[in-house]
Amino acid sequence: MSALLSVGAVTVLFDGVTAVSDVSFDVREGELLGLIGPNGAGKTTMLRVITGVVRPAAGSVLLEGRSLDGLPTHLRIRRGLSLSQQIVTPFRDMSLLDNVALAAGAKKTASPVKALFHLRRERELETGRRLLARLGIEPHANESPKIQPMGILKRLELARALALAPKLLLLDEPLAGLNSKEARLLADTITEINRGGITVIMIEHNLGEVLRVCHRLVVLDNGAKIADGEPAAVMNNATVRAAYLGSGAAAQAEVHHAAS
Repeated sequence: MSALLSVGAVTVLFDGVTAVSDVSFDVREGELLGLIGPNGAGKTTMLRVITGVVRPAAGSVLLEGRSLDGLPTHLRIRRGLSLSQQIVTPFRDMSLLDNVALAAGAKKTASPVKALFHLRRERELETGRRLLARLGIEPHANESPKIQPMGILKRLELARALALAPKLLLLDEPLAGLNSKEARLLADTITEINRGGITVIMIEHNLGEVLRVCHRLVVLDNGAKIADGEPAAVMNNATVRAAYLGSGAAAQAEVHHAAS
């Protein structure tokens, strides 16, 4: 598999403090990559570098061999990036269907001139219905996000991200706030999306699901990359165990349980 995304020697400084230090990794086309590490490791900062929200002090990001450096977020989205946020913030005065249709019509509303010539939205509504069905929440299409439980809101957030037709889907803790059954089902859905041809980077603290669905792991700690490889081998790495989980007996038991 060729590299769809290449992160090269990225360093991020916040008020002189190093948040990410000289991190490099590739994401292969068709891959489902887990980006993991303890709280404060730099994972979300790295996603923000990729999406253009954070500008690095050094380093580069390439998508399909083309530099994203200096591009604002909306132009990176047009190149093929999409992000599903950890904290779900839909438009609460719009239905689930309208939320997804709005994302599907992003190209039409990129400028006032384009918007004037695209008043019809049947295609976007059809895309919205298709994605809500794919995510298993079509029965709630005409309902407000205000009354939905977290499990449905997480799937709505994923549907909105998919409506942008991404080449690379970035997921920031998609399973956070879900019970074990909901988390497993959503992880299965993410696997199906990946098998359908969309490359995925997923930040996630649910180790059991990470090890079950991810093809490869990149581990960050204190802003630096400490491991990169096949999930079982990475989680057996002593440095990863100590940094990500701690060296105590309870942490070791958690690793063993997740890997089994």
